Order: sequence, then C-alpha cells, then structure tokens
Amino acid sequence: MDLGLTDRTAFVAGASKGLGYAAARELAQEGCRVALCSRNEARITAAADDLRDEADVPDDRVLPLVCDVTDEAAVQAAVEETVDTFGGLNVLVTNAGGPPSGAATDVDRADYREAVELNLMSTISMCEAALPHLRTAAAEDDHARIIMVTSVSAKQPIPTLALSNTARAGVQGYAKSLADDVGPSGITVNTVLPGYTRTARLEDLADDIQAETGQSYDEIEADWADQNALPRIGEPEEFAATVTFLASARAGYVTGVAMPVDGGRSKHVL
Repeated sequence: MDLGLTDRTAFVAGASKGLGYAAARELAQEGCRVALCSRNEARITAAADDLRDEADVPDDRVLPLVCDVTDEAAVQAAVEETVDTFGGLNVLVTNAGGPPSGAATDVDRADYREAVELNLMSTISMCEAALPHLRTAAAEDDHARIIMVTSVSAKQPIPTLALSNTARAGVQGYAKSLADDVGPSGITVNTVLPGYTRTARLEDLADDIQAETGQSYDEIEADWADQNALPRIGEPEEFAATVTFLASARAGYVTGVAMPVDGGRSKHVL
C-alpha cells in the first residue's frame, strides 16, 4: 500500500526515545522528511543519528531540534525552523512525557497544573504554531494531518495515574473541538491512545509499583498483559504503524477519532 508520504514533512515531538522516536522512524521509513525534538541536545542528536541509520535515509532528511514543548516560544521557533529547512509542514505529531504516577488524593494542585502544562497546553501550543503551515499544505497539496499522542487512560482511567487521566482527557476534548474547526480547511485531527507499551516510561511505572508492592517486574508485566484482550505488552513499532497510517494520504477521511492501540485493554463500547 502506498501511503502517499514520500517527500512530506513531519514534525514529531518528544522523539528522542520511546513512542515518539518509533513514530519518527516509521514516518522516515515511509518517505517523510522528519524534524524531531526533545529538551536534551545530546539525546535528540543521538536519536537523529540512530534514525538515519535505522531508516536508511540521508542526513539532510532528518532535523534534530532542541525544544521544551512547555515553552511556547521554543515551540514556535522549532516549527519555524522545520518549515525553513524543509519548505513546509504536512504532519504534526504532538507528544510529551507522561506526568508522575499517583492516586488523585496523593497529588496536589501544583502537580495538576504541571501535568496540564506538560500534556494539554503543550499540545495546544504545538497546534497553534503549526496551523498556518498546515493550512498552506492542505490548500496546496491536500495533505495536512495533526496526530496527538495521548493515553488509553483518557478513555479508561488508571487509578494510579490521576494526573495523566486528567490532563489527557483534556487533550481529547481539545482534539474533538479542533477537528471541527479545521476540518473545512482540509486538516484532519486524530488522537492515538497507547496502552501498556514496552518503553522506558513503562519501566518507570513498574519501578513505582515494585517499590510500593514488592512485586517483581515479570509479575507486574503479567498483570498488565492480563488486562488486555491480547495478553501481552505492546511494542513501539505497533504504535508507530498506527500513527503513520493516520498521517498518510489513505487516512484523508479519518478525523476526530480517538484510536486506542492497547491490545484490547479498553472495555468501553464506543
């Protein structure tokens, strides 16, 4: 299947590792020019080098950027550098690290504010910076996509992740509102909701559970897997394939969708 991504430009946030890196690599393998950002210069530079090798693409098709997505000015500058370097922007993948774990009564208002800044406000900042360029792309070649990385916790809250439950649900509301607003311009807006996927973030959550319960990592992973219809942990490449399809020309009539990639963990009907 030709996904129609050759020579499109994608901006992927939080891409030095984990799900963001996997998405950037998959997009590059499908022919995109990719800008990838992270707060840490050494990590994003190393990630760009790895991506070039693994996707087998020339150096000039990968642009590493240092950007804290909670800094609106830095986000604007990163998007502008992407457009200046590659000549436009077709695909925006918003992504940021998850907030700390904790039950609703274990965290305070400052924690909630930080979580909202990290996950919701950063998403809004990235979209606002990218929208003028995405409108141009939609008008010129009918290919403009926004894909927001959230979490399955936005649809089925996880008791130990109150901060994530709260902030990511806000992202879902913003995505639905934005899809209606920019749909007439030809821009699609979708969210991807990963479940338990084998990343460093999952290892951090396991460490927290292990410290609290004394369970081994294997026991924790088995408990997570048992919650899924497919009784295993997901792989970053499986998540990235979904992002890439939503970024593609083939997904031009898909918008306003919250797509779980969770092995059937979510038990809701809709």
